[in-house]
Amino acid sequence: MPELRKDPITGRWVIIAPDRAKRPTDFDASTARPAESFCPFCEGNELASAAEIVAYRNHGSVPNGPGWRVRTVPNKFPALKVEGQFESRGVGMYDVMEGIGAHEVILDCPHHESRFASLPANQIREVLWMYHDRLVDLKRDRRLIHPLVFKNEGHLAGASLEHCHSQLIVTPVVPIQVQEEMRGAKDFFGWRGRCIYCDMIREETQAGDRIVMESPNFVVFCPFAARFPFETWIVPKKHMSHYETVQEADVDELAHVLKSALLKLRQSLDDPPYNYILHTSPFDTYELKSYHWHIEIIPRLTGVAGFEWGSGFYINSVPPEDAAEFMRQIEI
Repeated sequence: MPELRKDPITGRWVIIAPDRAKRPTDFDASTARPAESFCPFCEGNELASAAEIVAYRNHGSVPNGPGWRVRTVPNKFPALKVEGQFESRGVGMYDVMEGIGAHEVILDCPHHESRFASLPANQIREVLWMYHDRLVDLKRDRRLIHPLVFKNEGHLAGASLEHCHSQLIVTPVVPIQVQEEMRGAKDFFGWRGRCIYCDMIREETQAGDRIVMESPNFVVFCPFAARFPFETWIVPKKHMSHYETVQEADVDELAHVLKSALLKLRQSLDDPPYNYILHTSPFDTYELKSYHWHIEIIPRLTGVAGFEWGSGFYINSVPPEDAAEFMRQIEI
């Protein structure tokens, strides 16, 4: 029997429709694409990309040459540009502002690897720490308000190059989806005096049926009102609203947790394309008692069609309880 479930944070409704479900092995999760004859992201091809912003390098190596472990460069086709002056103006009834922002590409490894989960945990740890360092640096620019770190793996997930990489876009405004999350979390805090994400962690760990895995400081679960089949969240157990305040020990642990979660999804769904998104608080806010940074992993198994676009409802054919149980059984 289908269910309507309400996301407790945003108030968004989701339809859980198991009668439309397929077995995980029935999803078309192909990530195949023509082999690249030349990869501008591989070590030795540094001059094919823009000059690096920062890189973690081996001793004795020089900028824009070999010897790096993780490397950040400007996107060659940026959605926003950091150069220029911030200006907001009206055009009749409409609001317009200059396209000021930052758009960076984080090269996750020097060798040619298309699967992030195949990297060793210590390499993933350096990528996660690069996220931290870039947010700390970009936060100094008072024009920039909200950072969004994301990964597109597989061409069906939007990856234009197969060499595993992440992207960071910082905007001068808070995106609407983050606004909805923050507004819902603030409303809940006003009613209950507690962080809704902290309450979700307690609820999920007590119930257990949507838990994928736990570590001392992180919990991985399929959210109650999951929008997509096998949607998976990673949330720190300790309340933290800004990712840039994360400590090195937390990043060490998060690297193992993220790798394990991605491997479980890979084995459950035959190596699906996916996106993951790091949601964190805007730069221009102090530590927020109501909001909680987290990572959302979304396997690209189904499309969004007319009903979803027209109504704002999502239809998920796999109950999150079933998805979590399936992944729990995968041994890594």
